[in-house]
Amino acid sequence: MNSDHNETNKTRWQRRLTLLGCFLHFDLSFMLWVLFGALGIPLSEAAGLSQSEKGLVVATPILAGSLLRVPIGMLVDRFGGKRIGMLHLAFLFIPLGLASQIKPTLPSLLAIGAMLGAAGASFSIALPLASRWFPPDRQGLAMGVAAAGNSGTVITNLVAPRLAIAIGVGATFGIAMGALAIVLIAFTLLAREAPRTTQAPRRTLPSLRDPDLRWMCLFYAITFGGYVGLASFLPLFLRDRYSLTPITAGYITASLSFLGSVSRPIGGIISDRLGGSRVLAFLLIPIAIAYGLESQQPPLETMVGLLGVSMLCLGLGNGAVFQIVPQRFQRDIGAVTGMIGAIGGIGGFILPTLLGSVRQYTGSFSNGFVVLALLAASGATCLRILISGRGRWRETALAEPQS
Repeated sequence: MNSDHNETNKTRWQRRLTLLGCFLHFDLSFMLWVLFGALGIPLSEAAGLSQSEKGLVVATPILAGSLLRVPIGMLVDRFGGKRIGMLHLAFLFIPLGLASQIKPTLPSLLAIGAMLGAAGASFSIALPLASRWFPPDRQGLAMGVAAAGNSGTVITNLVAPRLAIAIGVGATFGIAMGALAIVLIAFTLLAREAPRTTQAPRRTLPSLRDPDLRWMCLFYAITFGGYVGLASFLPLFLRDRYSLTPITAGYITASLSFLGSVSRPIGGIISDRLGGSRVLAFLLIPIAIAYGLESQQPPLETMVGLLGVSMLCLGLGNGAVFQIVPQRFQRDIGAVTGMIGAIGGIGGFILPTLLGSVRQYTGSFSNGFVVLALLAASGATCLRILISGRGRWRETALAEPQS
């Protein structure tokens, strides 16, 4: 009996330490993934970028990281999250080193941004590694806590603009390399692979012919794409629309990002109790309303409040989506997480590209927010129709509360 008790305690501690390691991995990676967005003002000024080019530069890391999530997820299923996670962090020294030495130009920013975007693939490493340690009724908590590492957005927007003014943009990338080294050591020491199940993962791509996978990709493109897209583009938006300084824009972006980050695990916990589909169906409505009101470009104080509603609900929605995923795709969770995360990240690429292009060609961001509102409203309508049927979506919406 003592042996069983000790084994239980050992497993419990391994689970907790792995969850912490996954959080740190995702947190640092998210910091680096949105670093171009946080430094978007000095980088765009140094390179002399146009409005559309600004949107493209801050969106390039988002796109690159999104596209890498599927192959990285498959590697995680095959070789394990810890091994791939360590290699992933080690690679990120390359773009940071280049960014600290090379003068910003449009070609150099796009090239380095594409490499730095690999940080976004942490999603396909940290979430599956943490998820495999937890039972089905605690997936919302596990996935929410691990993915709360998107709080790295908060840290980056608080610290990076001030560092860039104090020591320069190049030196700021050098500081990021020091943080990367610390997290690489911590992840190596903390993370452990969960005991393998008897059912081996398939080594093929998840198919978008699966209707459940298609819907999850769509909903995550709205929630996560909205969150990461806004977090990347808000410094430039606040500068261009309200003439704020880089530091002030960074502080506002950090505060708004914090709402979306801290609400993600809460969304997962609520979904564990009420059902992910039901929670998500509710959240898409205020998201659409907030986008619609933001299209009116109100005074700064009102705009910040509306953006706060958007980020809060987007974060809750992220937690709701990934409460559903492990229950439906446990066998291939690494590859499926990568697929859903990739489509979600592509949503994050589209948002700043859309807003930057609309601003350049119409002189206003308004029409861009109208498009976002229509997409969220369409998502809410589609999910309501799915829940009204008799399939899995109705089952997850009517999930019994967990005690």
